[in-house]
Parts: sequence; C-alpha cells; structure tokens
Amino acid sequence: MNIERNLIISILKLTKNGSISKEIVKKDARVTSEIAEKIFKKLHSSSLVYLQNNFLEADSLQRLKLAVYAVQLGADLETVSSHLQWKEFEDMAAFALERNGYGVVRNLRFKHIGHRWEIDVVGFRKPMVLCVDCKHWHRGMYPSALKRIVEEQVTRTLALAEVSQSLAGKVEWASWSKAKFFPVVLSLTAGRFKFYNDVPIVPILQLQDFLNQLPAYANSLKHFTRP
Repeated sequence: MNIERNLIISILKLTKNGSISKEIVKKDARVTSEIAEKIFKKLHSSSLVYLQNNFLEADSLQRLKLAVYAVQLGADLETVSSHLQWKEFEDMAAFALERNGYGVVRNLRFKHIGHRWEIDVVGFRKPMVLCVDCKHWHRGMYPSALKRIVEEQVTRTLALAEVSQSLAGKVEWASWSKAKFFPVVLSLTAGRFKFYNDVPIVPILQLQDFLNQLPAYANSLKHFTRP
C-alpha cells in the first residue's frame, strides 16, 4: 500500500504540466519496474491515468481522484495537496456549476467599504448565487481553522451581497429583482464536518451531489438575501 501511495504522489508531482515518462515516475518514486507497471495498469483500468506507450498522463479530474485516493491510502493531506494547483480546483468547480446550468465568474474582485475582496468561483442561477472558496488543503479541518475559513467566506459573501447592485453591467445577478447569496467552502476530502454554522463544507468529488440536493434545502443554509 505504501508503494502504491508513493507512486501516486510521484504521479501527482510530475503530471502538473502534462504527460511524463513512466521511467521518470518510477525513478522519482523509487519503485521497481515490475511493481510500478502493475500499479500503472491498475490505475489505468480504474480510469485514474492514461497510458500510451512509455508515457503517462492524468487530466484535472483524474489528478483530483488520485489525490483523494492517496489520502485514503494514508498519505498526508498537506503533502498531497501541495502537488495540486489552485486552478485544478477552480476548473472542477466551474465545470460542475456550468454542467448544472449555473453561470460562472472566476476570481471575482470587487471593492466594498474601503476593502478589496476576491471570491474564487461564483456560480449563479436565479435566484441563487453560490460564493465558493476553494481550499485545497485543511490540515484535517480542525475546528479552529474551520471556524476561521468559514467566517472569512461568510464575510466575503455578505460583502458581495451588499455591493452586488453596484456591479450592474459586470455581473448578471446585479439586475435580478431578488438574489440569495450562499457561502460555500470546497475541500479536497471529507472531514469531520459537513456544515459549520450552516455553511456547507463540500468535498470536491461530492460537488455534483451537493448541487443536485441544493434546491431542496437551500433555505436552511446560511445565506444573505438582496434586497
């Protein structure tokens, strides 16, 4: 299991910019060729990597799945997450939102009461505006860290709700007669908490399920209504 875990970590480290030679991955992971080839085939049959001749490749979704799998095998969450890129989280969030009929704005920057704010991904589908904070590692989501993360996202979301009408011409929801703004925190893996103060903590690979269920319980979640 440790050998497989180490090989996956090497794959994550080396596939950030596209395909990589299998020999380089084996050397980085310090795994014998025979064992490595067995693991490569296993990952390929599970659709976690692409194999072509002597090269290996993993797209953004595969890399996220590999990261989750490595953590399940006992890899340190911070180590695994250090090999993921912020853009990969944002790409997955934007893809899932668009697939579910939401418009998307990424890295939204705005000013409110003398402060500059930024929200990683904003998904909007009338009357809901989801303000998503992409946290690709949480050190296990300890209560003190989780409280800070959630409170910061609640503050950003409230600021956006209060300033939204002044963004007319820049964002679609500024012209809606009514809008509900929801803070959401996106994580790599499931932690001890699914919610904190009614703010959802959503593992990236469960985002689709969250969006499917959202209409049924949206009013029970933390949100801000405008006007």
